[in-house]
Amino acid sequence: MTTTLPIDQMIDTTNGMISREIFVSPDYHREELEKLFTRAWLFVGHESQIPNPGDFFVSRMGQESVILCRDMQGKVHVFLNSCRHRGMKVCRYEQGNTSLFVCPYHSWSYTTDGKLQGVPLYRVLYEGQLDRAEWSLIETPRLHVYKSTVWASWDPDAPDFMTYLGDAVDHLDQVLDCRDGRPGGSEVIGVHKWILPSNWKFAAENFLGDTYHNPSHRSVDMIGIGPSARAGQSGRRDNEYNKGQHVWVSFPQGHGVHSVWMPEGFDYQPSYAQYPEVDEYFRHCFHERKTRLGDKARIMPFTGNLFPNVSYHGRQPRGLCVWHPHSPTETEAWRFFLVDADAPAMVKDVLRRFYMRYSGPAGMTEQDDMENWLYATAASSGPIARRYPFNYQQSLGAFKRNDPLPGDVSTQITEQNARNYYDVYARYLKGDGWDSLLGRGDAVRVAAE
Repeated sequence: MTTTLPIDQMIDTTNGMISREIFVSPDYHREELEKLFTRAWLFVGHESQIPNPGDFFVSRMGQESVILCRDMQGKVHVFLNSCRHRGMKVCRYEQGNTSLFVCPYHSWSYTTDGKLQGVPLYRVLYEGQLDRAEWSLIETPRLHVYKSTVWASWDPDAPDFMTYLGDAVDHLDQVLDCRDGRPGGSEVIGVHKWILPSNWKFAAENFLGDTYHNPSHRSVDMIGIGPSARAGQSGRRDNEYNKGQHVWVSFPQGHGVHSVWMPEGFDYQPSYAQYPEVDEYFRHCFHERKTRLGDKARIMPFTGNLFPNVSYHGRQPRGLCVWHPHSPTETEAWRFFLVDADAPAMVKDVLRRFYMRYSGPAGMTEQDDMENWLYATAASSGPIARRYPFNYQQSLGAFKRNDPLPGDVSTQITEQNARNYYDVYARYLKGDGWDSLLGRGDAVRVAAE
């Protein structure tokens, strides 16, 4: 499916200029819903939210309401939250447990594996005409559970999730794995949901690795909201990355991360100074992680965004955030806070309080970010503003390929991650095939000398 929109005129990643139209235009918003969110792998939820048969969590995929549930045999499903009869939502609760999803409109009912079970007056009105087997809930054709996170795609031809993730997996693992290096083991301890008057891409881009906006957080850094603030340490977080090399890495699939490549033999940096028991817990985890992971333990996560709309904080705080598009100028944000499932209760409580202080609708750091995003959206909506593109020329060409990590790696503050993101974004809107969307044989991505 091709597009009539002038994509190449709007997105010029070679020269680092991107039109404001893609952030405010209803036409681009419709194209995103039709061509991007119907094909890309999207984050739906976490297995810890549906631990038992019959458990469900109502989530979103682009514009669609979906039900993440575990059927009575323990299998995970993702269904469109819409009755096959007249489209009413069959589940209007955020989370819970059930044996049946019953449509409140005409009472068609579905089992937790999606099958149509109950049809009122079936023998009188439908027998011989309605084949229940053909009218199950609509299920995503592609689903993957990775370290308890659940991902889905509406495109039956989408590549497997691990191919879609590519080398970004090494960075996502640092978010999802236990703090002591054991694979997986995270759980969700809460979800914050809120709506902000901003285009969703401003938020996604912010987590790709926009370190240039740090002056926005100066007031938070001055007062000190970090977990060692009462012990006299200023700033938003503890300095766990001391002596590390910050790296900004982009990947062919559109993902971008800001991580830290720690020096060989790096040692534990004291943290959570006002909570000695928590500091001791993380000290123990640090040494266990180095033993388990070896050289890979040198990768320390900071922030990242998995294409198109799943962002993360890696350590302080730690969680995933999904930017759901409502319109060109409105986004619904869902932040999933993560901890190790087997962490001591005191550690979980301290982290929960710090997470809320930092992130979410009341988080002091995230409020700074939201102020930027919503004012940028509003200031870009007028007819004069839309005539002038945004500048994405920062550190143009200043990256190396696969050095010291897989991907296109910058060791200085850069907008390369954003340029790569919008290059892939443009391919989706133009209806490119999966080889192009995965960056195979892409001549545009030329590394610096």
